[in-house]
Amino acid sequence: MTRHISFGSLLLLSSALVAPAALAQSGATQGAGSNTTPAQTATPDQPTADQADDPQEEIQVSAPGADAGDSDQEIVVVGRNIPNAIRSTPEVISVLSAEDIARTGEGDVAGALQRVTGLSVVGNGFVFVRGLGDRYSSALLNGSPLPSPEPLRRVVPLDIFPTSVIASAVVQKSYSVNYPGEFGGGVINLTSVSIPREPFFSFGVSGQVDTDTTGRLGYTYFGSDLDFLGFDDGTRDFPSGLRDAVTSGTFAQTTAAQRRDFAASLRNSETTIVQRNGDIPANFSADVSGGYTWEIGGGRVGVIAAAGYSSNWRTRDAIQQTSLDPELAGTPQTSFNTVITDNRVVVNGLLGLGVEFGDHEIRWTNLYIRDTLKQARLASGFNRSVQDQDPNLPPSVIEQNTYFFERQLIDTQLVGEFKFDDLSIDLRGTYAKSERESPYERDLSYTYLGDGNPSTKTSSDVDDYINNLSSIGQSANVAFNDLSENVYAGGIDFAYRFQGAFPTTISAGYAYNKTDRTSSRYQFQYFRPEGALPISVAQERPDFLLSDFNVYTYNIQLRDVSGAEGAAAYEADLRVHAGYAQAEIDFGETGLRGQFGVRYEDGVQRVQPIGAGTSASLIENDYFVPAATLTWNFAENMQLRAHASKTIARPQFRELAPQIFQDFESDREFTGNPFLQDSELFNAEARYEWYFARGQRFSLSGFYKKIDKPIEAAAFFAGGGQLRTGFANAPSANLYGAEVELQYYLPLEGLGDSFGTRRLLLIGNYTYTKSELKVDDSAIVGPNLQPLPANLLFQDGAPLTGQSDHLANLQIGIEDTDRISQATILITYASERVTNRGPIQGSARQPDIIEKPGFRLDFVAREAVELFGANAEIRFEARNLLRQDYEEFQKFEDRRIDINRYDLGATFSLGISFNL
Repeated sequence: MTRHISFGSLLLLSSALVAPAALAQSGATQGAGSNTTPAQTATPDQPTADQADDPQEEIQVSAPGADAGDSDQEIVVVGRNIPNAIRSTPEVISVLSAEDIARTGEGDVAGALQRVTGLSVVGNGFVFVRGLGDRYSSALLNGSPLPSPEPLRRVVPLDIFPTSVIASAVVQKSYSVNYPGEFGGGVINLTSVSIPREPFFSFGVSGQVDTDTTGRLGYTYFGSDLDFLGFDDGTRDFPSGLRDAVTSGTFAQTTAAQRRDFAASLRNSETTIVQRNGDIPANFSADVSGGYTWEIGGGRVGVIAAAGYSSNWRTRDAIQQTSLDPELAGTPQTSFNTVITDNRVVVNGLLGLGVEFGDHEIRWTNLYIRDTLKQARLASGFNRSVQDQDPNLPPSVIEQNTYFFERQLIDTQLVGEFKFDDLSIDLRGTYAKSERESPYERDLSYTYLGDGNPSTKTSSDVDDYINNLSSIGQSANVAFNDLSENVYAGGIDFAYRFQGAFPTTISAGYAYNKTDRTSSRYQFQYFRPEGALPISVAQERPDFLLSDFNVYTYNIQLRDVSGAEGAAAYEADLRVHAGYAQAEIDFGETGLRGQFGVRYEDGVQRVQPIGAGTSASLIENDYFVPAATLTWNFAENMQLRAHASKTIARPQFRELAPQIFQDFESDREFTGNPFLQDSELFNAEARYEWYFARGQRFSLSGFYKKIDKPIEAAAFFAGGGQLRTGFANAPSANLYGAEVELQYYLPLEGLGDSFGTRRLLLIGNYTYTKSELKVDDSAIVGPNLQPLPANLLFQDGAPLTGQSDHLANLQIGIEDTDRISQATILITYASERVTNRGPIQGSARQPDIIEKPGFRLDFVAREAVELFGANAEIRFEARNLLRQDYEEFQKFEDRRIDINRYDLGATFSLGISFNL
């Protein structure tokens, strides 16, 4: 193919032609957490990702003659355009560009990433890569590690990142030694927006309705005056006297009068009264961003800032059951109809400063995200444990909970990238702090007292639900949960490119990472030493029941139950020193390229319970983790890759800490296992790639992983039949599968002038994954911290938790290549997957707990328009059009227990943004 372009474009062309070498070098020099990614190398002067994977083409350039009187000469330049990042990198990657994110219309990164081949989102924003959970992957921001504001995870949940502050996301599925050795599924490297090429200012707003929530009945509670902004105004502060007593260990020495004072010191009605809201508001979001660049001397100085706010409501009307029978026979142990209303508020801000001088660049990025969820929960049903403890009490129970989960992330990064001909040096340092507070976790339960049937009228004096503040289904508890985590990380990377018959880039680097965490959960129970309350008092609504008047009149006190089931507090830290060496070699005309390297990591991980009888967890290991990838460009626009590596996966802090934690997404309690050990993995992959036209490709790959001592989530029954989730090491597991991906464009100019610049878009991918646990009768420590044979907890041949056999994504759309005008249908499918191993009852194991994600159908449209003399973009989104429900259940033959099942509504949103 031959094209003619003017000599005035030669400068742009020259920068494009040299970019492949720079890109290859940047791929080789991404240090242990380096923030240099292929997606970052693109500039407005270079072709877009869509234009960057042309086949080899001959380009003819017309230039003026040497003398003014000469006629124009024709200069012929033959070469390749910039290869697309997926093609040119030595590793297997998937790139989600800003354009891709915009096309999906997702509001957060987790939602956008589930469109990537082999990726699925499980729970509250945690991304699984090829069926392996977040413990087998790492999430980086600009190549640097992030702390997690989630007690259950060490990896940050990606749903807290609004897409407005993320320029691109790169998912690397094959391991290279410049990344941390904790790798199994992949590395997800988010790139924040950087220095603008030209000044800009934009702002936008959007509104959304949910067919199962908006304008319908839900529940809430007052809380504080600032809840709508995602902040508490001090109402929920831990009372200082009570806090000092439990943290100093002197609570047991307090007097009855002091314990009454503690009960009276708690904020009551603001955090206790659940109110009906018959008209739940619509969802709303707004964002603003701007940037400016100054040319100073021979360099550029730029600044970019962004801020956003969103408020979303969701009501779930759920059925929640448990069974104690190994075959799920008979009446369930518990069965509740539960209504949960969440109000989630996210506030975010970004400030970036950058300096470019020559081939060097220094960037300072600061990110702030606050994610708050206010939850009110009401449940009505039965709990047979109540009757088991007291035959005189019928099992009918009402439960009420109020929560306020606050997650906050502050991150600051300083990066320097310096290039001296064939030598490049990258320096980076980061400090990040995340916090999670959950103050005033209130739960109350009332049992029915009457003739045993609330629907039957009797002449009994008492025919009502009562709460005597006893432990038999009649209780009132309050807890204060606080977590703080700091990450200190830094590193340096060197790369030198040797020219010659076999161009070679040698790179090496060092990285340091220290993470420390403190976590506490102090729980208190209201009680009356004298026993039952007067019936008229026990019947009162929660705020009257726990009023100061009742506290002092009926001697209601607080009991510290923080350490009753695990540690009230713990400290944890992880320190890793790492170094690596890597070579990338181009074997010339053979079409072969190879990348070979080894990484050494020395890690010390510690979890120390405070004030509890449990022992500390200490894991000290060092590893050599090698990796090799060979790429063969055997035909024009086709290549084969082969990869092999060894990697590790460390337990997460929360998996080690013996402390109870309430997860608001699954509505279930979790606790850790201090006896967990590191997992070790062997990874292998082969991949075929065909870049058959501009912006279009086909790929087919197969992968295999062997995991020693994988960590699995396993359910167990705590006191009173409470279903809880813990963790245990299985002996080993194998995982294998295949992926296929197609991206295809069909020009539509043949349909008429109105379709001259339009094209049909087809993007599809499918992943088949099969995993099998390899189990014998070797001794392990179960999730309830008791020793048992592995084949009692795990079933040989069972799949890994979180792994779906089938994942599929399909995008069909029409878009304009000259302007923003897109309409896209998005279909996502995930087959059933195990969320927890089945709990053990005696010497028998119950069936595993299964989640059924199913199909999801979305539609997204974007259109550029001019309004009020400004460029604007209108967005319309319709999601979950098939009304796919959420199902988590156990099944044995024809018997089924619904662990958590509720309807999910369709959502419709309309937004507009202005670009000035």
